[in-house]
Amino acid sequence: MSSFVLSKLGANHLDEISEANNEPAWLKDYRKNSFSIYEKLPPEVSPLYNKYSDANKMDASQVTFSLSSDTTLPDFVNDRLSEISDNPNIIQIGTNISKINIPSELKSKGLVVCSIQDAIREHEDKIRKTFEKIDANKDKYVALNNAFFNSGIFIYVPRNLVLEKPIHVISSLSLDQSSTISRNIVIGDENSKASIVQEIYAPKSAKQQAYLEVLDVTASPNSHLELVTLQAMDENAVNFSSRAARISQDAQMNWYLGLFGSHLSRYKVDNYLNGTGANAHDTEVVFGNKNQSFDLASNLIHNAPSTIGRVLEKSVLKDTSKSLFKGMIRIEKDAHHAESYLAGHSILLDKGAKSDSIPGLEILTNDVKATHSASVAQMDEEQLFYLATRCLNKPGAQKIIVEGFLEPLSRKMSYQIRAWISYLIESKWLGRDLKIKTDEQLKAILEVEETRYRETDIFESHYKYR
Repeated sequence: MSSFVLSKLGANHLDEISEANNEPAWLKDYRKNSFSIYEKLPPEVSPLYNKYSDANKMDASQVTFSLSSDTTLPDFVNDRLSEISDNPNIIQIGTNISKINIPSELKSKGLVVCSIQDAIREHEDKIRKTFEKIDANKDKYVALNNAFFNSGIFIYVPRNLVLEKPIHVISSLSLDQSSTISRNIVIGDENSKASIVQEIYAPKSAKQQAYLEVLDVTASPNSHLELVTLQAMDENAVNFSSRAARISQDAQMNWYLGLFGSHLSRYKVDNYLNGTGANAHDTEVVFGNKNQSFDLASNLIHNAPSTIGRVLEKSVLKDTSKSLFKGMIRIEKDAHHAESYLAGHSILLDKGAKSDSIPGLEILTNDVKATHSASVAQMDEEQLFYLATRCLNKPGAQKIIVEGFLEPLSRKMSYQIRAWISYLIESKWLGRDLKIKTDEQLKAILEVEETRYRETDIFESHYKYR
């Protein structure tokens, strides 16, 4: 099969994909059932959000897929590889997994990092169980992924393994202008701890490319998973991501999203707090300019007692960019003593920018704490005037106000994540290509961020010189 166009997908393509990967019978049936759902569903399932959706910005006549895309590594990926060579990592270029690095010590302890095709062959029980939990009826693009995924990544952190270094996942669209439908699965077994840093890129392209992802996370009892996503795609690309975390007893799930690139980013994050003491934190930062569009949805579903959920999203919008934040806290009948908070806040730097926030609550029991908040505001002219009196021009003043707006989020992140996000924001301000590269500027940011919010440093420094 050479390639197929999104607007002309058919059941015949399912057979080609299955045969090319020599898939088991259950997976062939899974694809076919999902395709029948995909054909029936509208781009936006909820009628409440229909008028806000920008899903039609993905041009289905331009987006093409292939089972074998160009394997050439873009230059920016080569640069990044040299910087993360000491860490566990996996590199996805288009539909291909071009490189996997797992230190022998971690491999001997049972850490698995591989392609989804290898995982289906070697870890079929885990993969099948995860696939069956994903409900295609909830979203058209989940059904699309179920039916036509042509690539993907599987990460398994075994019981009691604590990773000191993060696992880096670099995903880039290929240079041949084809798109990728990726099925990514992360499983943290009992008492495990891991941090995963996902960077998503797209090269400059004459036509629209798409990175369409379903990411499913299983946090087993007493595990601690952290997943950082830094999306820095070319602004002619689109990025759809549907994510779900199933969080068991006393497990912790932390999401950090930094969305900066692409023409359209559509992200949906569902946190299922299924065990007593389960904990989910979702922190999202958006910086849009030109005609970018960001469609975000984050849901906290409390299914067990004494669970905690937190979502905090902040958008900074310039020019004619726009954002939509949708969120829901749902507390089921048996989820007593649950605590949940959901917030979406936006700051508009130009009159043409636009933002909508639609938070919601569904509480089916008593003795819980749940609240939400939302705000959309333009930059305060008095603040700008005050900074102008301190000899700052308008862009400089705006930058300082934006830094103050985002600063509360920084306290929830490690210094490395803060530095990467600050570096990408700086790139947006200066009009540079979006990529993470350890240059002098990033080194300077890292040096500053490493010492922020450490109250003990004040005392240590004080007594050091006495």
